[in-house]
Amino acid sequence: MSGKTSYTTRFSYAASDMAGQFIFQVVNAFLLIYCTDVLGLSATTAGTIWLIARLEDALDSPIWGIFLDKTNNKYGKSRPWFLWLCVPYAVLGLMLFYIPDLGDLGKAIYFGTVYVVFGSIYTGINTPVTSILSALTSDPKERVTLTTFRMIGSKLGVLIVSLSFLRMVDFFGKGDEAAGHFRTMIVFGLVSILCYLFAFKNLREVVQVKQERIPIKEAFRAFKGNVPWLIIFTSSFCFWIAFIARFATVNHFFKYCWGDQSLVSAFFGMDVISLGAIFLIPFFCKFSNKSTLWAVSLFLSALAQLILYFGAAQNSLPLLYVGWIAGIFTSGVALALPFSLMSDSVDYGEWKTGVRAAGLLTAVGTAFCLKAGSGFGGAVPAWVMGYTGFDGQLEAQSDLALAGISFGFVWIPAIFYVLALIPVLFYGKYEKLESTVQQELSARREGESHV
Repeated sequence: MSGKTSYTTRFSYAASDMAGQFIFQVVNAFLLIYCTDVLGLSATTAGTIWLIARLEDALDSPIWGIFLDKTNNKYGKSRPWFLWLCVPYAVLGLMLFYIPDLGDLGKAIYFGTVYVVFGSIYTGINTPVTSILSALTSDPKERVTLTTFRMIGSKLGVLIVSLSFLRMVDFFGKGDEAAGHFRTMIVFGLVSILCYLFAFKNLREVVQVKQERIPIKEAFRAFKGNVPWLIIFTSSFCFWIAFIARFATVNHFFKYCWGDQSLVSAFFGMDVISLGAIFLIPFFCKFSNKSTLWAVSLFLSALAQLILYFGAAQNSLPLLYVGWIAGIFTSGVALALPFSLMSDSVDYGEWKTGVRAAGLLTAVGTAFCLKAGSGFGGAVPAWVMGYTGFDGQLEAQSDLALAGISFGFVWIPAIFYVLALIPVLFYGKYEKLESTVQQELSARREGESHV
């Protein structure tokens, strides 16, 4: 069994997720308000485009997974995709913030088309970040450590974007929001490319599994009887709806409900606290099994939304800070654990069926959930805002529109955190099988190596 990894590997794995966040965090946190207030789309139109684009590229997740499983390059199966897709990913992120002179319908069509292609490329470059984990080490505990470094890299990327994006838009735009967004994305795109190239240079796929290329029909056998994968899939889908709804509406909440959008950077800056939570996951796992830790983090994430509700109802900024910080800490744990557990479900699928389809299981179990969940996470609150009469071209909103914004910010995340918790309650029995699965797989592989 491959043991501990070097710090070079750990920091390079962190860079692979940090790279994606320099663009994807902008999309998650700022694209909805950009669409309504800068691009000039209605909230309903923006939400619908968001959902259609995310669902379309979520549906191509299995295709990307099959591509990864069929990749047989001198650099490995997952690693080459960092090199091949880093530039297209950055360019498409930039194109999202270009406003063509095509009229309202033309802008909507342009934006929707670019968003669909962007999402597909993101799936292609993000899926290898997860699928490569099972090739970096076969030790479940070391996978948790690597996942911790990955999440630290991810959160650092989120933090940098959150603290600097609006300031850079003001600096580069000098009063022109559209130009400021476009020029800022040039900078973030270049940084993203450099981080992906750093990861490509240093990561190595050292766990070699002797296996011929799997026919597509055969690869889908890895899903059969893979209950731990199904639990991860279901919970992750609900989690991403909650997580993205919370971030997608925070700009609208502080701009229109609170009347001070400058607080957005301060609240996003609090995301650094999640680094502490993620860093502590291996420590927490010494005193709790992973399934219990996962369940508790989801429950507390839902509870944090109630604190936000009381903060908004009582017009208390300190309570809003408490609820936001508590949610950041707990959701950081809930976000990180499934990425580690997904590699364990790949092993379980191989143990159960004899088929190892890391790319396919990872693509559907993480990329599909992230993209489809993000689609609904952005669309549902946008639809609520549209239904309650929100208009991004107006400075003042009606009481009903303000209530719609608050509902998307507080209650939609709370509901879906609870829904994400339910399947996790059944994961414990499969976690207990991990050592048995690893021992039997090692014995099988050792036997095959002597054939």
